[in-house]
Amino acid sequence: MKLHPRIETVWQRIVRRSAPTRLDYLTRLTAMASRAPGPQRMGCANVAHAFAGMPANDKLKVVAQKAPNIGIVTAYNDMLSAHTPMQGYPDLIKAEARRWGATAQVAGGVPAMCDGVTQGTPGMELSLFSRDVIAMATAVSLSHDVFDAALLLGVCDKIVPGLLIGALQFGHLPTVFVPAGPMPSGLSNNDKAKVREQAAQGLVGREALLDAEQRAYHAPGTCTFYGTANSNQMLLEAMGLHVPGTAFVAPGGALRDELTRESVRTVLGITREQRFAPIGRVVDEHCIVNAMVALLATGGSTNHLIHWVAVARAAGIVIDWDDFAALSEVVPLLTRVYPNGSADVNQFQAAGGPGLVIRELLDAGFMFEDVLTVRSEGIRAYTRVPSLTTAAQRLEWSDLGPSQDEAVVRPVAQPFSATGGLKLLQGNLGRSVIKVSAVPEDRHVVQGPVRVFDAQEALLEAFNSGELERLCEQDPQHSLICLVRWQGPQANGMPELHKLTPPLAVLQGKGFKVALVTDGRMSGASGKVPAAIHVSPEAAMGGPLAKVCDGDVIRLDAPAGTLTVLVEESVWAQRTVATLPESLRLGNAVGLGRDLFSGMRRNAVTAEEGACTWL
Repeated sequence: MKLHPRIETVWQRIVRRSAPTRLDYLTRLTAMASRAPGPQRMGCANVAHAFAGMPANDKLKVVAQKAPNIGIVTAYNDMLSAHTPMQGYPDLIKAEARRWGATAQVAGGVPAMCDGVTQGTPGMELSLFSRDVIAMATAVSLSHDVFDAALLLGVCDKIVPGLLIGALQFGHLPTVFVPAGPMPSGLSNNDKAKVREQAAQGLVGREALLDAEQRAYHAPGTCTFYGTANSNQMLLEAMGLHVPGTAFVAPGGALRDELTRESVRTVLGITREQRFAPIGRVVDEHCIVNAMVALLATGGSTNHLIHWVAVARAAGIVIDWDDFAALSEVVPLLTRVYPNGSADVNQFQAAGGPGLVIRELLDAGFMFEDVLTVRSEGIRAYTRVPSLTTAAQRLEWSDLGPSQDEAVVRPVAQPFSATGGLKLLQGNLGRSVIKVSAVPEDRHVVQGPVRVFDAQEALLEAFNSGELERLCEQDPQHSLICLVRWQGPQANGMPELHKLTPPLAVLQGKGFKVALVTDGRMSGASGKVPAAIHVSPEAAMGGPLAKVCDGDVIRLDAPAGTLTVLVEESVWAQRTVATLPESLRLGNAVGLGRDLFSGMRRNAVTAEEGACTWL
């Protein structure tokens, strides 16, 4: 199938825009790849230190026999259900490496926090910047520079982008990501959301809410909604950085263990075949566009309009929200997975999963097929599903048939929507994004008076006191725009504001037209309430949100792609730009480790530039 012209156009402009930085990156990559292996290049004392802790046989292999040595970077901890299954992965990987005459070492661990635990708490203000901490920890882990390849163990929100950014600093290494799979389906996401809304209204108490949450999040494995963590896994499949079909295989079984062993065989295959497919070559402009298309076709997490900008920059590639918007105009929406549907990722996998989506996009010319991946078979390998043969318990991959549930996954010829699930909004309030795939069409345009909040807690208080409902009732159109500012990277680290979804959903459920406008983030579980998020430049940088006053009228128009405050230009030009309140500035700076992140807040670039702290 001929490539869609819009995909070609966007790719070409990314190539042109990125030419100097990508060339510089590849020049450095080539220089690193041309060196002798570490044990042959480094001093004797360096080598002795590097392998002193190895078993004698492994030491002999890597030093005397010059066997490949795999560096394992792990995000394992048992605070994250998604990472709990990874506890035994290093031993399994080492054993498999030995079977193939190679060695493996845990190069290092990276921190991994759970946004589900920190939502609505001060700890959430460390969340976005934990991505860059993970990137730095990955770089530190690999900085011993004695590895011929790398395996990266991680799944969740900031962990995969952080591992990827860090690994791209070592772009000369063949690298494979190793996931763990989703937990079994529990209480449905829709039922969980209903209990949350009931709790927001005071109709059920803490005991009922806790029971619902524990029935939803109940076992090792990734949370089952299609948020940032599971969007990560979809994108890694589309980029060819997994063993094919690995993303949503359940943890703990024989198939999952064999796929983890296969990651060892895969990365050694690249190393020993001398097939020049290190991660810095795999992640090129084609790969980044394929990832963007996969995100849009599945209605994935809005967080990736920040994270994948940063990932691309780590490989010398410059993308922006205009690129996402241009692709979203033509990429069809092929999935309905919560929050833009009722199915969870286990149902998505059963219906065809990432393989079916990738096949449909390739066949219709929405993805590049001539790309490098970690497999010699190329990206087509990612359209097939893995299984174990009954007799030999060996891996085999089979072609997928049609969708097993067209309420969950559809072919390109019959999409849920002709356009992607994300939209760029522009206007006199700056640039922002909205996830429209989960928002009812009659809510794609909201115009109403503004209530300005300086913190998410203030919005929750206004809801609990009945103020928000009274404001909705007072407006002739029963509309209200809630603006929450001082939530950007420089203000407080850009926390997710997912706790605001239930109260706003309650108002919407009562027939009011409400929307959220913020320079903060929403969760990858952003749902049915219209939300213009990541508004850039943020208020703390003197952005337009700092000029908005209570009672102003804002129009959010997703179809037109606009976000505008309806104030006369002369009046708007003379408005005073508010500054971050001193109480917030001091409150954001101390406690729960936030003191240590002051440099990151100060140095962070805009959300559209990836909110990077290392540029």
